[in-house]
Amino acid sequence: MPSMTVPDISRRTFLALAATAPLAISAPQGKQIPIGLELYSVRDELQKDLTGTVRAVAKMGYQCVEFYAPYMRWTPQQAKDMRALMDDLGIRCYSTHNGPNSFVGDGLAKATELNQIIGSKYIVMASANRVTGLDGWKAVADTLSQAAEKLKPQGIRTGYHNHQAEFTPLEGKRPMEVLAANTGKDVMLQLDVGHCIETGADPVAWINQNPGRIQSLHLKDWSRDPDVGFKALMGEGIVPWKQVFDAAEKTGGAEFYLIEQEGSRFPAPETAEKCLAAYKKLHA
Repeated sequence: MPSMTVPDISRRTFLALAATAPLAISAPQGKQIPIGLELYSVRDELQKDLTGTVRAVAKMGYQCVEFYAPYMRWTPQQAKDMRALMDDLGIRCYSTHNGPNSFVGDGLAKATELNQIIGSKYIVMASANRVTGLDGWKAVADTLSQAAEKLKPQGIRTGYHNHQAEFTPLEGKRPMEVLAANTGKDVMLQLDVGHCIETGADPVAWINQNPGRIQSLHLKDWSRDPDVGFKALMGEGIVPWKQVFDAAEKTGGAEFYLIEQEGSRFPAPETAEKCLAAYKKLHA
């Protein structure tokens, strides 16, 4: 990845930008919940032009972003450049998506360094890759818990992001239940709403069963129409968004939301804009 160059700005200029930037949206319960974009949603654009894509996302009105696994190839200087760019734009990065290697050994050390630089609060495991049996999921929980203990002095927490497999019963139990039961409050349960509801699970019930553990949600809709599925824009599928927001903010402990779109009938940047507009209507 090419080095990022960002113009220097004075502290006074930065503070002025921060004061005028729309960093939060008022939630129904009076909380301030930033709305962000999981940058996998614009992955092709990001690969071609990292800084230009981040600028474009900020211009759309997103208040935070989530970088996914390729950020681990950054050097510390590239992470500093990105932090300067985000500060300039008035946006934040509260979490990153990572492979299992980011939770052990040198991988954890590098993830910690990069996340500290960009200001991220959560190092999230995006997938555990291939896991065998419930004992395998308990081992994943142990990895998350051990990493959480090492990260605690740095003010960073771990997290886990579900796909379909985690809500699909295995040996009579859902793997997500195993992860929740075998980790503590230092491990965030980042809920991907679309993948949850696709399996027939109830995202509202899941949030209420895990109070204070759903600090972040991936806002993704899903349609029963096999020709649409995850191509449904936010609000076009079957997710009961009002109930999800209410549960997330009253019980789940939501700190920030992240829109994620795996594909649609529109180009990715247009899709991101349409989903943000839909969010503002649904969350009003």
